Amino acid sequence: MRLSGGGGGGRRTRRNPWQGFLCLASAAVSTIMICFASDLPSPRNELQPAQLSKRDVNFTPGDVYERRQWLTDGNGNGSGKGRRGGGGGGGGGVIADEAKVTGEQPSRASQRWRRSFSGPRQEKRVGFGGSGQRWCWEMAKRAKKQINLFYCAESEELARKVADHSDVIQLQTINWRNFDDGFPNLFINNAHDIRGQHVAFLASFSSPGVIFEQISAIFALPKLFISSFTLVLPFFPTGSFERMEEEGDVATAFTMARILSMIPKSRGGPTSIVIYDIHALQERFYFGDDVLPCFETGIPLLLQRLHELPDADNITIAFPDDGAWKRFHKLLMHFPMVVCAKVREGDKRIVRIKEGNPEGRHVVIVDDLVQSGGTLIECQKVLAAHGAGKVSTYVTHGVFPKRSWERFLHNNAEGSDHQFAYFWITDSCPLTVKAIANKAPFEVLSLAGSIANALQI
Repeated sequence: MRLSGGGGGGRRTRRNPWQGFLCLASAAVSTIMICFASDLPSPRNELQPAQLSKRDVNFTPGDVYERRQWLTDGNGNGSGKGRRGGGGGGGGGVIADEAKVTGEQPSRASQRWRRSFSGPRQEKRVGFGGSGQRWCWEMAKRAKKQINLFYCAESEELARKVADHSDVIQLQTINWRNFDDGFPNLFINNAHDIRGQHVAFLASFSSPGVIFEQISAIFALPKLFISSFTLVLPFFPTGSFERMEEEGDVATAFTMARILSMIPKSRGGPTSIVIYDIHALQERFYFGDDVLPCFETGIPLLLQRLHELPDADNITIAFPDDGAWKRFHKLLMHFPMVVCAKVREGDKRIVRIKEGNPEGRHVVIVDDLVQSGGTLIECQKVLAAHGAGKVSTYVTHGVFPKRSWERFLHNNAEGSDHQFAYFWITDSCPLTVKAIANKAPFEVLSLAGSIANALQI
């Protein structure tokens, strides 16, 4: 014990021997917390590869991680194990891979600090021990959500492909039956077993006749005491009817968005709705605050396919109108571009090249959907007339009412100069996929992998 005091007859005082240590420890904790807080990602952002590389760990873009920190003794004695986190808030829990960390357990003076943000969960443990202490970092990949995926009859093939892309997606079934009067007589199988589980439904609104029965199932599933509910609607069918041109027009895109906005909440909160390449970006604002719309795109599938072509270094992207350019050009900026436009000449509307040069290039026309295909054919003609080596096209949604896809078949095209080298679509419209199977120039780029990833958001 050290005594300190004034001179002469002054009173001597007793100093707490731990006071200095506690002051230093408090200052050190504050400093470390500030340093590590500055290294945290923004609460609105997920961990980026650049941040993770500083920890010398393997990182795969799209993976979700949990980060932990231990204070250990420099002598390398003792060990620690990763924890298994329990569920909370209807989420089903976080299960971290078990990991061993060599070193002494954190001291009793350790403090635990957790900061949660969108996507991953990050934990830090700050403690102080003896001399020679060191920090050990461990990045444990967080287990993915187990998803129970229901589907409509049309989407069964796509649902099976989605399940094949992930070992955490289990297919569930609904009995799609009808009463004698034609109205739905539905039964959700294993309704009791999915309580507390994450549930998704893969829909296909291919015609008004199948929408009501699917809406009935969609509204029933969140009420089965499930942890979360996600509706995957690859093609939003009324998207091209999003505005009024004169008084009396009905914007059915808004009507459909309002119906979907009324989906009941699950125990985990609002329903998530996954839609691919919705026709007009402003339609995201048609949905109410009681659902969480998530807008994805099929363009990465196109980019992967273009990279596989033998003439991948000779690709030019063309847009049939300014709307398609606004919609997609930022996703394709590393390609030369051609923009077409429709101009009126008398009573006719003619497609012309507004900007860009297609001469000698393999030109790929990009748009969100195709109906009759008249605009695509006119674009192909004008591009070929301006010297394009060959012309292909990509649309996310091959709607093709009244079998209009037949006009694009090679044996039906108007001469070899008016043929498409490739016509890429996704499987967002299941009936079209079945109709064009093994028919040139069509190729189907499956959304299955993208949907499987979207279900983990």
